Amino acid sequence: MDNNNTIIHVILTGGVGSRLWPLSRKSQPKQYLEIFENKSLFEMTVERNSHLADRVMVVGNVDNHHLSGKVMDKTQTAYTNIVEATPRNTAAAIAFAAFASNPDDILIVTPSDHIIDKMQDYNNAIQEAVSKAKEGFIVTFGIIPTKPETGYGYIESKGDKVLSFREKPNETTAKEFIARGNFLWNSGMFCFKAGVLLDELKQFQPDVYEKSKAVWDVNKDGFLDLDLSLEIPSISIDYAVMERSKKIKVVQATFSWSDLGSFESVYEYLVTKGHPIDGNGNMVIGCENHTTFLGLKNTIFVHTDSANLILQKENSQDVKDIYNELEKQNSVLLN
Repeated sequence: MDNNNTIIHVILTGGVGSRLWPLSRKSQPKQYLEIFENKSLFEMTVERNSHLADRVMVVGNVDNHHLSGKVMDKTQTAYTNIVEATPRNTAAAIAFAAFASNPDDILIVTPSDHIIDKMQDYNNAIQEAVSKAKEGFIVTFGIIPTKPETGYGYIESKGDKVLSFREKPNETTAKEFIARGNFLWNSGMFCFKAGVLLDELKQFQPDVYEKSKAVWDVNKDGFLDLDLSLEIPSISIDYAVMERSKKIKVVQATFSWSDLGSFESVYEYLVTKGHPIDGNGNMVIGCENHTTFLGLKNTIFVHTDSANLILQKENSQDVKDIYNELEKQNSVLLN
């Protein structure tokens, strides 16, 4: 890549992975769990993009930035650290990264908790996105779907044009999307010039722009002020910019992708890596003890020191309900 534009990899580390409780806890969210070939998803994200970018930024929060720091030390990666005092959703998080950059810098924004395979396809998609970003477009990555998934948002597209963004659908709607053939999974990855993104944010969501800028202007070594941060509206970048801007392009990604947002997707990934299942598709995660399933199919047994979870693979999306219930009770089991 030519170096007229500095390319910055921005890693978003928010999210607690509530659908992966009890593995994922507030003190150790899913992106830091070293259960993927002895690496965490965060570490794999850093490595995957290390040769694609000139600089790295990590947007984290006061609860987990020390965990990010450990990974960055382990991988010996120099980075700019942005530490949010309170979560304000992705529009603000991405705005902070853009304010910390020069207007012509190209930002590749990725979550820290995704699994990606087929690296040549991934690299090609990034190169295509960077070239579109250089032309002043805001690029989103759409994954060619492999099944009617209800846990992802969708992008309706025609070529590289985005026709619409759709919320997570129910199963009937998801099947309709797949049948129509021009719907892609919304990966939550983006690429753009910092200045272009900020201009669009200022136009469509001026309150987020102004209040995020006020917070950034008084940052102390990347640490952000709590009282000022609480004034920023909590809104996603999809709502704030993507669904409204005329500068959006989509890159259709042929790489293999999962946000590992449920035990079903973790199960499918672990199977590809040779993790054992019995003859009825039952799997044990996190337990070395001999475990036998009788009369059960496609059951996942998740073991931790303080809590166990036993679930049908198909009910993986419902784990969030357990998490929410424990949160109402202020349970220590979330920590």
